[in-house]
This record gives sequence, structure tokens and C-alpha cells, in this order.
Amino acid sequence: MTSPAFIIADDHPLFRSALRQSLQQAFPAAGFREVGDITALLATIESDDNIDLLLLDLHMPGPQGFSALVHLQAQHPAIPVMVISASESDEIMSRALDHGASGFLPKSSDPQQIGNAIRAVLGGERWLPDNVRYQPAQNGEEKSVADVVASLTPQQFRVASYLVQGLLNKQIAWELNVTEATIKAHITEIFRKLSVHSRTQAVLLLSQLDVSAPGP
Repeated sequence: MTSPAFIIADDHPLFRSALRQSLQQAFPAAGFREVGDITALLATIESDDNIDLLLLDLHMPGPQGFSALVHLQAQHPAIPVMVISASESDEIMSRALDHGASGFLPKSSDPQQIGNAIRAVLGGERWLPDNVRYQPAQNGEEKSVADVVASLTPQQFRVASYLVQGLLNKQIAWELNVTEATIKAHITEIFRKLSVHSRTQAVLLLSQLDVSAPGP
């Protein structure tokens, strides 16, 4: 592959610029798209699926932790995802792979390591830093919640993300430019899939996918 197409999804412009420069050193002819939030990322992917690799930050505003990764893998399984994050514990890196990532790139990586990691993933390998030992870290409840998130439609996923952020139905309706009745219908379906009966229960379960959530 001589001219890969990348999406860099991170809410910090300076980091996006630095990562792009490192990638351009390794892939001079590559194409790039940059986005700063999950909404823009979803819109970009839906408008152009000619993407060889998505580099996804775990801490963008919106969906908690691994939720975006899980949803993207369910909706666009053909697009490999390299997680990029300053959260660099072995457990978090292993959880990222458990949830479908093709690799985990610490934000502290140097340009040579970045190039080697991307080449490995583009070649179909899974990649972690040399000093990291992969160990399955996903507990049963986290796996069950991930399965539910994977089953959500794109609009249900957006609603669930706003639920976790604490928005009221009318606020979510305003954000998504739909009626409050539509939001209530989505929330009812989200509750059904999660087997819960309240917003508090839903948020507690969805928070299992937060990066800071405890492992098994």
C-alpha cells in the first residue's frame, strides 16, 4: 500500500498536527482527514469509507472511553482502528484490543515507533509496544455492555452518549434536532437492550466502558 488514507481523531489540534507530521515522514504520499470530536468523525466515515486506518483518541468529548471504539467497530468493521492515548497502562492497552482495536499507540511514542506501529497494522497485524504484554482484561459485565453498545443504531448511540453526559431529554432533542418524543422512544429502546429501568442504571452500566473503570 503506497498511499494509505488516514483519519486522525483527537480533540487537541497541536497533537493532531504533530501526529500528522510523524505520519507524513513515514508515508509521504498518504491522505489525511482530521476531526476533533465523535460527531465529526461519524459524519466523515459515513461520507467517505475509503479509509485505511483510523487513529482514535480515547478521551475526546462525547462517548465515554471505549464506547466509540465499540460502536465504530460494529458499524464499520472493515476499518482498522489504532487507539492513541496518554493512558498507557498495560490493562488499558489490553482492553483496547479486547474491544476490537488493531493496536494501541501511546502518545509518548517517537516518530520511528509511530511509523513501525502503523506499518504493522496496515499489514494486518495487531500492535502493542514491545514492553507491553497483552492479557485479556475484559470482565463479563463489561463484555455484555460492549455487546449492547455494538447493537445500538447510530442515533441510539448518540442518545446514549448524551445520557452518560447527564443531558435531559429536551437537551438531547435540541442537540440532535429531533422531537422530545423521539428521544423518549430511543431511550426506551436503550433501556430495553441494557435490561434497566432508569437513567441512573443505564449510566452506571455504560460507564463500564470508561477508561477509568476498574478491570476484572
